[in-house]
Amino acid sequence: MKQRLVGILLFNEVEVLDFAGPFEVLSIASFKEEEEIKPFKVVTVSETGEMITARNGLQVQPSYSFNNAPCFDILIVPGGLGARQTEIHNENVIAWIKQQDRTTEYTTSVCTGALLLGKAGLLNGKKATTHWASYERLKNEFPEVDVIKNVKFVDEGKIITSGGISAGITMAFHLVEKLVGEEQKIQTANRMEYDLI
Repeated sequence: MKQRLVGILLFNEVEVLDFAGPFEVLSIASFKEEEEIKPFKVVTVSETGEMITARNGLQVQPSYSFNNAPCFDILIVPGGLGARQTEIHNENVIAWIKQQDRTTEYTTSVCTGALLLGKAGLLNGKKATTHWASYERLKNEFPEVDVIKNVKFVDEGKIITSGGISAGITMAFHLVEKLVGEEQKIQTANRMEYDLI
């Protein structure tokens, strides 16, 4: 049974549920008959590794910086005000996302994290989604992307994008089902007292 290392990118003004939702789902998931090894080891990473301040003042200490982060099997790029106003103009962040994508099994986004994947060129020629309020921005800034509206997530194989904020939870459950199994997805939802749609 393989354990996948999941890295969640953090930055100032990141939307809290964008990263906390997938963190919770993937951290709780387990294999059907294995208690010792979890399917996912979930860690966080920021550019400098220093404390970040998420939306509404929540302070979070990342596990790694770009300099000491391992290669991730799954990368999750959340959104929020910081993504669409600051990090989209941060060349170090965009270059790091590109570099990680060379070795990830899956590169994913939540909400306006799709803008960062778009800036990195990872969505060109693909279908993708984002928060409903950023559909037009994604379409206008990245015309090679086929923007899909009114869906929770879009799975394009290696690249998976999800809609706004809570949609990241739905995408995380999709990853559990895809990589561990439907039964484990249902079991994880039961533990969280989360109603699967």
